Amino acid sequence: MSKKFDSYQKRRLTSSYISVVISIALVLFMVGVLGLIVLKSTKVANYVKEKVAITLFIKDKVTQKQIKTFRESLLEEEFTKKAVYTSKEQAAKKYSEEIGEDFLQFLGENPLKNGIDIYLKADYVTPEKVAELEERFSKNAFVADVSYDKPLINLLTKNIKRISFWLLVLSSFFGLIAMILINSSIRLSIYSKRFNIKTMQMVGATKSFIRRPFIWRSIKLGLFGAFIALMALAVVVYYLDQFIPSLDFLNDYATLGYIAGGVILSALIITWISTFFATQRFLNLQTDELYY
Repeated sequence: MSKKFDSYQKRRLTSSYISVVISIALVLFMVGVLGLIVLKSTKVANYVKEKVAITLFIKDKVTQKQIKTFRESLLEEEFTKKAVYTSKEQAAKKYSEEIGEDFLQFLGENPLKNGIDIYLKADYVTPEKVAELEERFSKNAFVADVSYDKPLINLLTKNIKRISFWLLVLSSFFGLIAMILINSSIRLSIYSKRFNIKTMQMVGATKSFIRRPFIWRSIKLGLFGAFIALMALAVVVYYLDQFIPSLDFLNDYATLGYIAGGVILSALIITWISTFFATQRFLNLQTDELYY
């Protein structure tokens, strides 16, 4: 009879541990996916920003040698991602292809100007910074005119701020849910050991001594859950890379490192805190309160 009861208790305990690991893995997987979205959204936003260009139209009197020197100086600026020179001939050819006819035949001469498209680094694509650059280039002796899509930059900045805000709110919400779910799972597993905790306390064991094995076991379960979550995330990342190759998930080692580190760190911190307070609660209860 005793052996059957012990076997039943072991199966029940194993089932409890499996339940905790699955709960932790599911929650950490959810947190990992959200983290992936947050980090990748920043990279996507930066990618879109760096497609925005300021076009500098060069005065006709400026020589090719001066234009080359000017472009090289622009490439050395901290705000420049790249600078692309387009001659007036290239611009005329491109414009003719767009409208489907050679407009030079009607005009007799090329009214277009040589231009340099400056593609800015993401941090400089804001209405304020682009306006400062416009003012600076307008005063340059080589520049006849400065052109850029002001409404696009305003709309881009506004939308990115809005998306970033809601992602922050969503991340905070899911982070709170993660802590609550993992905490509940760990508390239930410790609840089954509440009489053991009180017995150890009654024979003189200190609170830290009683708490230590529970914390270590929860951390091990948390790490195991984190490992399962990371395996699931690896599958998701692999298939995302197949369907959206432009985002280059598999080669983005920095983002993958942050996600893996965040999942493992979350598992350690949440399980440690949850176990500490769960055991503390039962340590502070009176013996007759353990039945409720």
